Amino acid sequence: MNQEKVIVVMPAYNAGTTLLRTYDEIPKNSVDAMILVDDCSQDNTAELAAKLPGVKVIRHLHNLGYGGNQKTCYTQALEAGATIVIMLHPDYQYDPKIIPDMIAPISRGEADVVFASRMLGNPLAGGMPKYKYISNKVLTFIQNLAQGTKLSEFHTGYRAFSRKALESVPFLRNSNDFVFDNEIIYQLLLKGNRFIEIPVTTRYEKDSSTVSFKGSIRYGIGVVKTIVRYLLHRSGIHRSHLFE
Repeated sequence: MNQEKVIVVMPAYNAGTTLLRTYDEIPKNSVDAMILVDDCSQDNTAELAAKLPGVKVIRHLHNLGYGGNQKTCYTQALEAGATIVIMLHPDYQYDPKIIPDMIAPISRGEADVVFASRMLGNPLAGGMPKYKYISNKVLTFIQNLAQGTKLSEFHTGYRAFSRKALESVPFLRNSNDFVFDNEIIYQLLLKGNRFIEIPVTTRYEKDSSTVSFKGSIRYGIGVVKTIVRYLLHRSGIHRSHLFE
């Protein structure tokens, strides 16, 4: 793997019914280590993960939220010497088998960040709720206008990062909530990191984790606030500690 050290990080919360299916489909010959961070689940996620070969389990004593979970994932992976970090949700929503395709552009020096995009395929066929599909499209359109990018979506939860990319941004300053996902994108873009997208198939099943409708509204508001903060920062009107 060209001297790369690839670590898969899995931010987990109540993933006991889906973890094994996710783990079984991870191409083990493409990965050097796996870290699961359990965000104080109320089920047996941590116990199951501890029995899986090659998985290091870290358990939060208190629920820190999705963004807080990612902070632990990335800091632990970097401390373990990762040169490529892949975030894969253990809820079996995204296809683990494409991990080699996510690694390749970074390993070849063609990208710093790789997104597995649902919007390059047909997420509605996989059961994506229509309101999520529409809101994803609308928010991504606005974000591309604000940033001058042409990403097919800003909201995928399946991502790969080079070590250099993660070390270039102050992600520990970000929200502990779901809007973390968008804050880190703007940070990465401001630092000139190169993005590539590849298609991914998804499945929306009853035991897949998903944000509620109310949570989606809160997330959308957070995304808009992040866009405003970013534009004010870039224009010099109001500097934000997130983007320094």
